[in-house]
Amino acid sequence: MPMADELALLPGYAIAHLQLSLMAIGLGVAISVPTGIWVTRNARLEPAVLGAASVLQTIPSLALLALMVPLLAGLAGLLSGLGVELRSIGFLPAVAALTLYSVLPILRNTVTGIAGVDAALIEAARGVGMTDRQRLLRVELPLALPVIVAGLRTATVWVVGTATLATPVGATSLGNYIFSGLQTRNFTAVLVGSIASAGLAIGLDALVRTLERGLVERSRVRIGLAAGFLALLCALALGAQLVRVASSAQRPIAIGAKTFTEQYILAEILAQQVSRWTGLETRAVQSLGSTVVFDALRSGEIDVYVDYSGTIYATIMKREGLPGDRARVLEEVRQYLADEHGVLLVGALGFENTYALAMRGRDARERRVGDISGLVPLAPGLEIGGDYEFFVRAEWQALESVYGLRFRAQRAMDSALMYQAIAAGEVDVISAYSTDGRIASLGLALLRDDRGVVPPYDAIVLASPGLARRHPEVVEALEALAGRIDEPTMQQMNGAVDEHGLAPAEVARRFLEGLRFR
Repeated sequence: MPMADELALLPGYAIAHLQLSLMAIGLGVAISVPTGIWVTRNARLEPAVLGAASVLQTIPSLALLALMVPLLAGLAGLLSGLGVELRSIGFLPAVAALTLYSVLPILRNTVTGIAGVDAALIEAARGVGMTDRQRLLRVELPLALPVIVAGLRTATVWVVGTATLATPVGATSLGNYIFSGLQTRNFTAVLVGSIASAGLAIGLDALVRTLERGLVERSRVRIGLAAGFLALLCALALGAQLVRVASSAQRPIAIGAKTFTEQYILAEILAQQVSRWTGLETRAVQSLGSTVVFDALRSGEIDVYVDYSGTIYATIMKREGLPGDRARVLEEVRQYLADEHGVLLVGALGFENTYALAMRGRDARERRVGDISGLVPLAPGLEIGGDYEFFVRAEWQALESVYGLRFRAQRAMDSALMYQAIAAGEVDVISAYSTDGRIASLGLALLRDDRGVVPPYDAIVLASPGLARRHPEVVEALEALAGRIDEPTMQQMNGAVDEHGLAPAEVARRFLEGLRFR
C-alpha cells in the first residue's frame, strides 16, 4: 500500500490510541495516588499492596489484555439481568488492562515520595497546629509531587507502548498498522505504526517531564505550558469521541476479521458488498483471535465475519473423532450455531481453506513424501512450525494420536513468519493454510491427509443473532456472495496481497467489480 494511503489512516488510529492511553493513565492516577496515600497511613499494608501491584506488572501485557475479554464477558452476563450493557471487546477491556498496567510505577512513587518527606518538616507542621489533612495537602503532597510525576512518566511510556497490543481485543490503535502490516507483509504500515507510537510516547513523556521540571523549579510557566498541552490533548480525544457518537445516528455494521491476510481480504469483500447493496456504513474490527471474534459475534458486538466450518466443528463444538464429508459437517455446524447461539450461517463462500502440513517441494520430492503417513517415519528428525493456535487445537491433537506424529521440535510463531521460516530452512514442516498464495510462490508441497483427520474448512459467512431482524437487507447482500469464491480465486487474491503488495481493500474492490449478480 502506498505511503499516502497509510498516512490517510494515521489521524484515526492516532486519536484512538491517544484516547486509550489518556483514559488508562488518568484512571491509573485516580487509583494509584489515593491508594499510595492510604498505604503510607497504614504501613503494615504496604508490602501486600505493592506486592499485588507488582504481580499485575509481571503478567505479560498481551495476556493481561486477553484476560480482560472473558472476565468482562462474565461480568456482562451478570449485569445483563439488571439491564446494564457491558462490552467485552474493544475499548473497555483495553482500558481496563492498560489501567492495571499503569498502577505500579505511580503507586510505588507515591509511597516513596511521601515516605521521603523530611520528618522534621512534618513535625514542624504538627507544631503549628496543622491537621492530618492539612499536612498532607500543604506539606507532604507538594514535596512528594516531583517523585510522583516521575512515576507518571514511566507509566505513560509503558501505557502508550502497550496500547499497540490492544488490537487483538478489538480496540482500534496504532497497533492496527503493526498487526495487519506483519500479516500482509506491508512493512510500510509496520514502519508508520511503530514511528507514530514511538512519537506519541516521546511527546507525552516530554509533556510530563516539563510538568515535573516545573514542579521542581516552581516555574508557573512550565507547569502552565505542560498542563495546557495535556488539557488540549484530552479535549481532542474527547471531542473526537463526541463527534463519532454524534455522527453515528445509526450503528455501523461491524465486520470482524482474524489475524491473517485472507481474513482481511474477506472482511473487505463483506464490507464493500454491504455498502454497495444497502448504502449502510460499515466498520472493521480486525486482528481478533478465533474465540474472541466468535464470542463477539454471538454477543452482538460485531455483526458479521467469515469463519471456517472446521474451526467451529473442532474448537467451538469440540467434536471428536474423524469428521464426515463437507456437506455433513456444514449442516451440523449450521444447526449447532442456530440452536445453541442463535447465530445465522448465511452461506458458504465456495472454497475450503484447511490446515495442511507443508514441506519444501524439493524436500518432499527427494524424500518421496506425498502424504502425512509418509512423513511419520521422518518426523523425529524434523522441526515443525505452526501459528499461535495450531499446537493447542483439536486438529493437531488428532494428527498426533491418529498418525503418531512426533517431531524433534515444535515452534509456534506468527503465521506470516511461519512461511519465511520454512523458506529459510529454519523449520522443515509448517501448518499451512491451503489457500495461501505463498504456497505456490515458495514452491511448497501440501501433504495429503490420507486418513481424513482434519475436518473440512469451508469458508462460511456468519451473522449475529440480531442482524437479520435489524437489517434483513444486509443478510440478502451477503447471501449473494455464496458460492462465488473458488479456491484458485482465493489463492490469487491472497497472493496479490502477500506477494504483490496490493491493499486488501483494492483486491476486494477488483473482485467485486468482476462479479455479475442477477
